[in-house]
Amino acid sequence: MSKFEIRVDESYVSFKNINCFENACEVIDNMLRVLEEPKNMNIYWKKIIPMIPKAYYDRDPKSDTKEELLYLVCSNSFYLIELFEKAEDEQAINALEKCEQECC
Repeated sequence: MSKFEIRVDESYVSFKNINCFENACEVIDNMLRVLEEPKNMNIYWKKIIPMIPKAYYDRDPKSDTKEELLYLVCSNSFYLIELFEKAEDEQAINALEKCEQECC
């Protein structure tokens, strides 16, 4: 292996072939789905939902030039994992773990 090759086990080396916008969308998809259950909703999530950028709803990464969606997910990952674990939602947990590992 040459010194310029990127090893698979090295984190945060390259975002090549990683779609962080789509990873963040998947987390928000799961968050909104989990929050449809009234027992999971609280004042915190009621304040977070309006912070979801328009780019998410448009599914347009080009309009999210400041990467607000990814920032929203990464900066709330602690609360998101708590929400997903409380809901016992493996799909949501896996989506968040993937986004955190690849992009946050």
